[in-house]
Amino acid sequence: MSTAETSYVEPLEVRHRRESIVRMALAAATALAALPALAIVGFIVIKGAPALSWGFLTEMPVSGMTAGGIQPAIVGTLWLVGVSLLFSVPVGVLAGMYLSEYAGEGRLARMVDLAIVNLAGVPSIVHALFGLGAFVLFLDFGTSILSGGLTLGVMTLPVIITSTKAALQSVPHNFRVACWNLGATRWQTIWHVVLPNALPGILTGVILQVSRSAGETAPVLFTGAAFYLPILPTSVWDQTMALSMHVFALVTQVPNVSEELKYGTALVLVGVVLLFNSFAIGLRLYLRRNRRW
Repeated sequence: MSTAETSYVEPLEVRHRRESIVRMALAAATALAALPALAIVGFIVIKGAPALSWGFLTEMPVSGMTAGGIQPAIVGTLWLVGVSLLFSVPVGVLAGMYLSEYAGEGRLARMVDLAIVNLAGVPSIVHALFGLGAFVLFLDFGTSILSGGLTLGVMTLPVIITSTKAALQSVPHNFRVACWNLGATRWQTIWHVVLPNALPGILTGVILQVSRSAGETAPVLFTGAAFYLPILPTSVWDQTMALSMHVFALVTQVPNVSEELKYGTALVLVGVVLLFNSFAIGLRLYLRRNRRW
């Protein structure tokens, strides 16, 4: 006798209930992950908002940094981030482009990928020592914005290279084949088709690079940041104050500093990072809306 095999079909209500449970669990996990960040930002805003004023943002520090403003630290942070971007973005994008479009899957490419992964895991204090030896001493750039910016650029290169490679590889291969069939060279295909469609993903790496550069202390501690320098820099060869270094100094090195001044400086640092990120995210969304696929 043959037996008819029947398959059990889960009732629709049970599936909807299970889907709702999964959705709520994922939402709870997301909220739990975001809660520490929101708590930190909220705490800094509550403690630091009373210190914010136009004078706090535009005046020089006085009385050994126990009073006055933080203008040199803001301007110095912008200088350091700008130099790091000018170095890391072109080098990182070009390196990611080579690994994605030219290197293939050979042994050399795998070794380079392994080196990039290892570089991403190097602690920031090690990058600081490298910057001290390579840029300050060996290349004789001295303790300057240039040395600090290049150190930050080297530290953030792996993120930009990895994000660029992933963004380029996410562009459908058919785009390349169509261009090649029309007679375009590999470089023309990359420049006019692949790279424009990969820009939103590349900007993701740049966003992370900006955030990390603005908030790092150790890499600029030995290479370009000054403890107390109430003047504005005029070139990349000058030393400068930096917001991250300034927060560290106020909390650990300078006595008799008000809580408002400490948290106000930290709030400005968070605001600068969020401003950079907001601009980059807006640009990424604009490019994504105008993407061709």
